[in-house]
Amino acid sequence: MSLLRITPSAPSSVSSRLLRISIFLLLSLPDSKGKAIWTAHLNITFQVGNRIISELGESGVFGNHSPLERVSGAVVLPEGWNQNACNPMTNFSRPEQADSWLALIERGGCTFTHKINVAAEKGANGVIIYNYPGTGNKVFPMSHQGTENIVAVMIGNLKGMELLHLIQKGVYVTIIIEVGRMHMPWLSHYVMSLFTFLAATVAYLFLYCAWRPRVHNASTRRRRQIKADVKKAIGQLQLRVLKEGDKELEPNEDSCVVCFDIYKPQDVVRILTCKHFFHKACIDPWLLAHRTCPMCKCDILKT
Repeated sequence: MSLLRITPSAPSSVSSRLLRISIFLLLSLPDSKGKAIWTAHLNITFQVGNRIISELGESGVFGNHSPLERVSGAVVLPEGWNQNACNPMTNFSRPEQADSWLALIERGGCTFTHKINVAAEKGANGVIIYNYPGTGNKVFPMSHQGTENIVAVMIGNLKGMELLHLIQKGVYVTIIIEVGRMHMPWLSHYVMSLFTFLAATVAYLFLYCAWRPRVHNASTRRRRQIKADVKKAIGQLQLRVLKEGDKELEPNEDSCVVCFDIYKPQDVVRILTCKHFFHKACIDPWLLAHRTCPMCKCDILKT
């Protein structure tokens, strides 16, 4: 997604741009097929002495190619010291009283597909694979194409080691695997992207609204200061009252270029620093508005 550049000169377009970006994010969402993660509820039951202990937790995730079905049975380990079931000849020590069983297999050594198929060929109703050591209870949806219709879930290393040690001590453990909840990690990513964009937009609008009055106030103060300086400069310009015999009253002399009227005795004229003069009543408003001589454009604040 390309970055949207927002400039202070176009605040009114923020809402429309925000709408377009929101639609873009929604249309950019990938197809959810095959992307959803389904959690697995594990109802674990075992007996210690005369006590029957049950644990229920959302501690696993279904594999990407696993059917989303309920499955149950006794938990069975691969025979021998190697617990990853990568050897095609691997056998499982199935208890005699177990009508159905689930293989508990260590991750690593071969592909998920291979070890799941090994357990399925030996009659497992489902496969539980526990993660590498040092990963805690982190899990992820496995990819295991070609495993037919056998249920396969991953659990964390800590939970897997607990089950492993119980079974190695001779404890009879059964697990019921139930379908949990669906998660959309890609949706969370895009929701976070949209949230980040919205937060940035709100922050921009807040800063713009806080910045604009300051700029406006600064501009207003500057205009007022310039106006005050112009008034002061006008007040310092020379004034004359024309009287009979002044050269400015001769018929061939120029008239006031502001009002185009000829000069007459008793007219008050303002003489600028550039030596051009005009009716005071004409030139004062002009200077307040323009600051410059109407004839030579001389700025009265610069002279």
